[in-house]
Amino acid sequence: MTVMSVSRFERFFRVAAGLNVDKSDLKRYSDFVDAKLYDLLIVAQATAKANGRDVIRPSDLPITKGLQESIHRFRKIDDEIELKPILDQLATHPVLDRAPDEETESLYPEIIGGLSLALAHTFKILHPDLKNPQSHHWDQVREVFDLLL
Repeated sequence: MTVMSVSRFERFFRVAAGLNVDKSDLKRYSDFVDAKLYDLLIVAQATAKANGRDVIRPSDLPITKGLQESIHRFRKIDDEIELKPILDQLATHPVLDRAPDEETESLYPEIIGGLSLALAHTFKILHPDLKNPQSHHWDQVREVFDLLL
């Protein structure tokens, strides 16, 4: 990730939840979004299969009301930060039995953005006074997401 990308990443978390993340948090963040996007795609794949389709459509993605709201809030923040082009680079997926169509793939950056905003807010819900997330904070937040997504 470029220096400019790192600074946008840091700025996003400051704007989203008043958190000070740094370059060392990038690996944890990247692992988080990779895992959660994969989890969403696994469920979407099962939905596509149950509907007799060979491709994953946007309607197959298990986007909850809360995640949808986070995606909408991310769009507003992203107008200022312009993080979406960087998220586009993170928006890869492993090989699945059912391939996502182009429309579904085009949604990845905003889905990751919504997940990122929800991640930032979850830090603050669990630890209202938190400023600099540490490893154990990341572990706790990930456990919450693993439970729900």
